[in-house]
Amino acid sequence: MTRTTRWPALCAVLAALALLAWPLPRELLDWQPALAAAQPWRAVTAAFVHWTAIHLAANLAGCAVIALLGWRAALDGRETVAGLVALPLTQLGLLLRPELQRYAGLSGALHALVAIAALTLLTRGGRDRLIGAAIAVGLVAKLALEHPLGPVLRVTPGFDFPVAPFAHLCGAVAGALAWSLTMRGHQALPRNPHGT
Repeated sequence: MTRTTRWPALCAVLAALALLAWPLPRELLDWQPALAAAQPWRAVTAAFVHWTAIHLAANLAGCAVIALLGWRAALDGRETVAGLVALPLTQLGLLLRPELQRYAGLSGALHALVAIAALTLLTRGGRDRLIGAAIAVGLVAKLALEHPLGPVLRVTPGFDFPVAPFAHLCGAVAGALAWSLTMRGHQALPRNPHGT
């Protein structure tokens, strides 16, 4: 796999798994903190379960946008590994809010991928660094506006399912943590060939 296809391939696999999980029984795959120890696969499978068609469509669109971002930014294997590491960490972070008794969807993982992309771009020079900073500021502002430490579920106009803002925060933190673990000892790359 070439350097510029790993990240889009990751996004495509996430989207494909969400589509494959759509007809499956949600209660066997979604995140339930009470079952986390006995059924640890839920730390991964919960990302692929979606409550409604709008929920699924929104996250599939997010996968497409983040795949394009990663391709344009020439994100490499290390960033892809960070994305894989962040996937279960996102759901495990939900243990900090046990009152969120059920969770499903890719939105937490997508926030992790955005954090990974932003941090990678911040390590580069020139325009890439500015774009990374803009993405990071946008992500932090979005998270702050969602009040992730408030109620665990929030009704959002236009969505036919409740949003879990704390999952978005968990994803962003998991992405930053996974990025720091996978990038340890890695030198910043020069400006990418595609011009982000």
